[in-house]
Amino acid sequence: MAWQLQEAKQRFSEVVRLAIEDGPQTVTRHGREAVVIVKADDFRRLNRQRDFKAFLLSAPDMDMLDLRRDQSMPRDIDVT
Repeated sequence: MAWQLQEAKQRFSEVVRLAIEDGPQTVTRHGREAVVIVKADDFRRLNRQRDFKAFLLSAPDMDMLDLRRDQSMPRDIDVT
């Protein structure tokens, strides 16, 4: 659900409750999305996924892959 900033300020407890029970709550300012209120657990989970270096380091060992290419010549094609 999207909340205008003024309404979100007035009903902050409800916005937080809905974020916990129903999922992320978007707050708009001057008609544009400004922030999203999410459960702390969801934020931590999302924040952990942003560590790109850790993501790359967790990739499988590429030495295990057989990346050899077939060296035979391609088939002859008649282009006339």
